[in-house]
Amino acid sequence: MSVFASSSCFLQSQHKCIVIFALVCCCAVLIALIFSAVDVWGDDEDDIVEEKCSSTCRVVLVENIPEDLSITYKDTVSLAAGLRELLEQAHRSVEIASPWWALNSTEYESKPPQAKQGQILLQKLMSLQSRSISLRVVSGLTNSSELKVLAQNGADVHYLNMTALTKGQLNSSFWVVDRKHMYIGSAGMDWRSLSTMKELGVIIYNCSCLVLDLHRIFSLYWQLQYKEFLPSIWSKKLNALNNRDENLQLHLNDTKAQAYISSSPDVFCPKKRTKDLEAINKVIQEAETFIYISVTNYLPLLNRSQPRYWSRIDNMLREALILKKSIKVHLLISCWEQTEPLTVNFLWSLKTLCAESESCSVEVKFFIPQKQSNGYLYGINHNRYMVTDRAVYLGNLNWVGNEFVYNAGVGVVISQQVEQNNSTLVEQMKAVFERDWHSHYSKTLQPNKIPACGVHTVKERPASSDSL
Repeated sequence: MSVFASSSCFLQSQHKCIVIFALVCCCAVLIALIFSAVDVWGDDEDDIVEEKCSSTCRVVLVENIPEDLSITYKDTVSLAAGLRELLEQAHRSVEIASPWWALNSTEYESKPPQAKQGQILLQKLMSLQSRSISLRVVSGLTNSSELKVLAQNGADVHYLNMTALTKGQLNSSFWVVDRKHMYIGSAGMDWRSLSTMKELGVIIYNCSCLVLDLHRIFSLYWQLQYKEFLPSIWSKKLNALNNRDENLQLHLNDTKAQAYISSSPDVFCPKKRTKDLEAINKVIQEAETFIYISVTNYLPLLNRSQPRYWSRIDNMLREALILKKSIKVHLLISCWEQTEPLTVNFLWSLKTLCAESESCSVEVKFFIPQKQSNGYLYGINHNRYMVTDRAVYLGNLNWVGNEFVYNAGVGVVISQQVEQNNSTLVEQMKAVFERDWHSHYSKTLQPNKIPACGVHTVKERPASSDSL
C-alpha cells in the first residue's frame, strides 16, 4: 500500500507540475502579446484629451499652382503660405509625416528660383528649436540632407522600413500642430511641391477632436521605427476615435459637418480605423448626382512580378454607374511620363458602360502639363481627391492597386449639406475641380486619339486600329 500511495502522490505531483507549467506558458504568451503591441502616448504632458477637444473649426483649401500655368486660385490660398502660417500657429509641437524630403534643390540640379519657397520653409522648420517647439518627423528610409540638418537643429526623426513591413512605401503626407491644427494633402516636403507641381490639400485650425485622431496615426508610425514586423496586437491608444459609421460631428467655418480619418494599408489599421478603400466606397455609395475624381494615376492593377487585375475601385465606379440614376462621373487624370499606357484601356472600359444609356454619364480628361524649353515639366497635376454632391475624400495615394495594398497613406472624409449663404468645403472643392476640368490643359479622351503622355502631346491613332 505504501508503494501504491507513493506512486499516487508522485502522479498527482506530476499533474500539478504540468498544470503549473501550462499556466506559466500561457502567462508568458500573454505577456509577450501585450508587450508586442505598439504602446504609445509617452507624452502625457499634453492635456488635450477626447473629452475636452474642440470641434468648432476653421478650414482652408490650399493649393500650389505653378506660375507658368494660367490657372487662378479659386477660394484657395497658396500652399507655401498656408504651411508657413501653420508653423506660426505652433506653440508646443509640430509632427510631420512625409514620403520624401527635398526642400532644397539637390547638388545635382541647378538652383532654380522656384526652389526659394522650399528653402524658406526649411529655415522656418530649423528655427522651431529656438522657439522651444518640438519637431518630430516620420519618413521612409531616405538619405535626406534636409533631415540630417533638422536633426542637428533639435528635430527627432524616425524612419520606417516599409519594405520590410509591407513591401511598400510611406506615401503619407500630413502635419499635426499642437494637436489642434492639421494639414493633409498631396504635397510632400519637396521644393517642387511648393513651386512646379500642382498640389491640393486642406488645413484645419482649432479642431483638436479631429486632429487628435490624426495624431494617433502619427504615433503608430512613430513606434514602428526600424521594425521589420508589425505587432500582433495594436495598443488601444491607437484605436480610431471616429470612423465611417461613427462620424465626428463638428462645425467647419460655421457650417455643420461630419468627418473622420482613414488609413492604408489594411494592416496599418487598428480597431475601428476605417480603411481608405472603405472610405472611398462610402463616399461613392452616398453620391446622388455627381462624382468628380482628380488623381495623378488611375490603374486598377497590382503591378508586381505577375500583374493582375485589381477591381476594388473600378467595381465601385461600375456599380454606381449601373445602379444610380442620372449619376455623372468625371475623371481627371494626369498625363505625364509615368502614365501607364493601359490606363486608357481601363478608362475606355468604364465609358462603354454608359455608351447606350441616358441614365449615366462618364467623361474622362487628361491634364497635360507644360513642357518648358529646357525639357522640364511644370504643372503636373499631383492631386488625390474625390468630391461628390455630399462629401469630399482627400488622400495621399494614387488610385492604383499597388498603392492601397502596400503603401502607407492617410485620408480625410468630410461630409456637408449645402446651407444657404454658406460656402461649404464640398462646394469649394467642386469649384476647384470644375476650374481644372474646363482649363485648356485638360484634353478629352476621344475614341480616335491616344494621349501620348510620355512626350506630352496628343497623337492620332492609326485608322486601322480597333477602338478601345
